[in-house]
Amino acid sequence: MSVRILFILFIIVCSCKSNKQAIAEPEGAQNAAYKWGKIALEATANDTEKFRPRPTVTSRMLGLVWTAVFDAWSRYDAKAVPVYLQNVERVAVSDRTLKNKEAAISYAAYKMMRTYFYSDSVMLRNKMKEFGFDPDSESLDPTTPEGIGNLAAKAVLENRQNDGSNETGTMPGSAGKAYADYTGYRPVNSADTLNDIKRWQPKYFADGKGGKFAPACLTPHWGKVKPLLLDSGSQFRCQPPPAIGSVQLQQEVKEVVELQANLTNEQKALVEFMRDGPKSVQQAGHWLIFAQDVSVRDKHTLDEDVKMYFAVEAAAMDGFIACWDTKMEYDFARPYTLVHYYYKDKTIKGWGGPEKGMIEMKGQEWRPYSPETFLCPPFPSYISGHSSISAACAEILKLFTGSDHFGIEVKRIPGEMTEPERKGKEVTLKFNSFTETANMAGLSRVLGGYHIQCENKEGLQLGRNVAAAVWKKYLYHIGETI
Repeated sequence: MSVRILFILFIIVCSCKSNKQAIAEPEGAQNAAYKWGKIALEATANDTEKFRPRPTVTSRMLGLVWTAVFDAWSRYDAKAVPVYLQNVERVAVSDRTLKNKEAAISYAAYKMMRTYFYSDSVMLRNKMKEFGFDPDSESLDPTTPEGIGNLAAKAVLENRQNDGSNETGTMPGSAGKAYADYTGYRPVNSADTLNDIKRWQPKYFADGKGGKFAPACLTPHWGKVKPLLLDSGSQFRCQPPPAIGSVQLQQEVKEVVELQANLTNEQKALVEFMRDGPKSVQQAGHWLIFAQDVSVRDKHTLDEDVKMYFAVEAAAMDGFIACWDTKMEYDFARPYTLVHYYYKDKTIKGWGGPEKGMIEMKGQEWRPYSPETFLCPPFPSYISGHSSISAACAEILKLFTGSDHFGIEVKRIPGEMTEPERKGKEVTLKFNSFTETANMAGLSRVLGGYHIQCENKEGLQLGRNVAAAVWKKYLYHIGETI
């Protein structure tokens, strides 16, 4: 081979390398999947402002959004198996371009969010236009990216419309209200009358306008929702909670009182951070944020983020279904009620309210470390949702990344969301590992007075059981052998 030919080949190789570097895929916060994740979080926060926190509903919305995105993306992958999309062939290798994948997942995400977060339709339309896509395209052509994205969303919406969530409010007994209960659940106790100490009791919240109201139980039917990747909601149902009068229950209620009486600034900040505050995205959204932290840290491509968000949000969605199955099976009392029962007329130390700090009080005056407008979650206590979902999502992130290392830090002002007139000095919360982050989330609910310790521990175990089952199904859907 002549020197001239070798020189020409050398120039071609160098040119190819240069072009490859010039068109390298966007990573982390720049990839399209990440951007749609941010949009989903914004829509979730707005949904909370409009409808109040409803973590079960939110988890389903996010879980199904990312299922549709995954299904659309799967047609551009060599091995992936969609969850609901059928009769759409894999695209030719030559058409598996970044541009086409971005279009397909964008249409899937948009159609799903437009349905579930309908009050944000203007914002969503503007995002589509900003990304260069036509928000009015209804194409179902399986040979085009927009058609594949629309078909993926259509398949998910149709398959999940009658999944037991009562999305449309058409289930008999639900009075036509979306996501309303249809099981006929009625609490044994009212906000004013305690008939059975071991059962859940509604509590009065301030309405922010000088009045008060007692929220009804949130989605008591949720354990009957068809899971996404689990076999059933009862697959990992927990053992019963400790009995009234048992030494275990007495000790765990005592622990809650003592922990609250000695809250440190760092613990207050942890309680508030995990509680999620105003414009909350709840646990499914919180762990989507953590997943996005991983994306930035590890410089994920679109492919990696689509798979990771799908796995994390599937675990969150199914985790809530499994958690609610246990919650409604036992209908167990909150610490709010149990402390009043065990410490009635006894002098204890506890949080007196936003302007009072820690004071001496009678047991029946005790309350969680929480604002008047959200005193405690309006549903049974056993088991902890934060523990369940955090453990499930943490385990998925550990499996996905191949390491338990997390390594993020968050700065918070203790008390800023609970006692703004008595704020502490800024603290730094360190989340060294995924497992530690889940454990901290679970402990925060005990520190805040929302749960006793067994509810945390059983929730963490249920979450890890859910993650193991979801991961096996996830491996199947990405085309990996188990």
